[in-house]
Amino acid sequence: MAGFKIKNWCAYQERSQNETRYKLLSYGLPLDEADHVIAILIAENFLNEERFAVAIAGGKFRIKHWGKGKIKQELKKHKVSDYCINKALKSIAPDDYEKVLLHVVEKKLDTLESDQRKKNFYTVLKYAVSRGFESDLVTEKLNFLLEKHL
Repeated sequence: MAGFKIKNWCAYQERSQNETRYKLLSYGLPLDEADHVIAILIAENFLNEERFAVAIAGGKFRIKHWGKGKIKQELKKHKVSDYCINKALKSIAPDDYEKVLLHVVEKKLDTLESDQRKKNFYTVLKYAVSRGFESDLVTEKLNFLLEKHL
């Protein structure tokens, strides 16, 4: 019963091994049995950590416009391996990453009412970094946009 139910649960959307382990434990399975079921799910390709990491990275990037830092943090929360995290982050095209960063920075700049360049710079920098974008990349794009606006 639990095997069929967990297979359907895993087939519905990509799941991490950690998430699946907690689900199995919530069904009342002991840890060693839960690990055995996870091994079966991996063997039958219901669970794939790399596929999960790429799906999460792509979704958070495209839909929520998160930067790589925040995506990495989310994947670590799911106890995904560093190898899979790096693979997932590499799946984000550099051109798309820059476009999204520009979009995030422009959108934030449009909401600011201050005319003080320095204040706007640090407000937007702080915002973009909190969204997971690298500060040096944000600084570069922000300087470009502020020069264009003035």
